Amino acid sequence: MGTTTVDGRAFQAYMVALQHVVVTLDADPGWRRWWRASGVPECELGIVAEGHLDHLRPSADIRKVRGKVRANFTCAAPAAAGPRPADLFPLAVREVTGMFEVIREAIGLGELPPVPPLPELPEHPEEPEVTRKPLPADAGEIEQQGYLTLTQIQEFFGDDPAVTRRGD
Repeated sequence: MGTTTVDGRAFQAYMVALQHVVVTLDADPGWRRWWRASGVPECELGIVAEGHLDHLRPSADIRKVRGKVRANFTCAAPAAAGPRPADLFPLAVREVTGMFEVIREAIGLGELPPVPPLPELPEHPEEPEVTRKPLPADAGEIEQQGYLTLTQIQEFFGDDPAVTRRGD
């Protein structure tokens, strides 16, 4: 997980909500059966939540690398994210299931299973490890493209270019 940020802060409540949704789907028997139909033992999901200054268009990179699916996505962080991750569950569910819809189409899986009920978060949930990439404080005028390129996403996640170019 990662964020791009101007002020050095991550969208922590949203990152907790996204992680909670991903962990819930990963533990669900219906989602496990659905993924087993892919014939690929593992899906590595990378998510970069971007602020309104740099997220004008979502991006995705889906590859099969060393026998697993590696899928990196950018998504928009909520503009007015509150401190409670539970308030952000509906947005996080839409975002994560949207990512899996793209993966599903890319690798030819059947329809997504229903999303199971999300369990309550503990009083003080463990904060996910989030990589923060600072943006220049004075970026000047925002370019219309405003999205991360595939190369920037790979650099953000520290992928070895030799591995990702092979397209295993």
